[in-house]
Amino acid sequence: MTESETALNDFSKDGFALFRAAVPEAEIENLALAVEALRPEKAAAGVRNLLKRSESILAFAASGIAHNIAARLLGCEPLPVRGILFDKTPTANWYVTWHQDLSIPVKDKVEIDGYGGWSEKDGITHVHPPAAILENMVSLRIHLDACAENNGVIKFLPCSHLAGVMDPTHIAKWRGGHTPVACPAERGDVLAMRPLILHSSPVAESPERRRVLHLEYAGTELPAGLEWAQA
Repeated sequence: MTESETALNDFSKDGFALFRAAVPEAEIENLALAVEALRPEKAAAGVRNLLKRSESILAFAASGIAHNIAARLLGCEPLPVRGILFDKTPTANWYVTWHQDLSIPVKDKVEIDGYGGWSEKDGITHVHPPAAILENMVSLRIHLDACAENNGVIKFLPCSHLAGVMDPTHIAKWRGGHTPVACPAERGDVLAMRPLILHSSPVAESPERRRVLHLEYAGTELPAGLEWAQA
């Protein structure tokens, strides 16, 4: 079994997987230049709406290596719907509690049964959809820098994506009964994850540049009246 096939199996079973050295150095450098051009300051913790703000990032998400990985994981033509830069720096170093990614970006607010928790982030409408929508999505974390375990590395509770949307009590039970797995990565690695998997990240003990390009893909259409923000 190849390393790529192993990663695909890990993703299907655990809800996350690491694709090592997936993006060539030249592409990583181009992506890094693109995100840095959009950062208001070097210490900023992140940048939203990258698919709308950068043609090069959108092109990479829609037809590049990340798109190909998403297609293999979803088993269909993936639609890139959101792009965010995450970075922990000495002045932006925070703890992320255990959670699931429950919101999706849409063009407009439309009241439909099963959709709620409406909000707006940087001018984009977001909503909590039914679990079935989230179960047909994948998020890819393209590492623009190496991330060691002491640098605010992301952690997962394997298989928790199979439990559906959890309330705080359910999350606490998972935390108490399962061992988290830390996922350090090298520059050029791609970490794939299901939105519903429980994940967290600690404060970086020695914060260094830890830029992650977070791309989300949808594998299903929304009900009539709702549209993906990026569609």
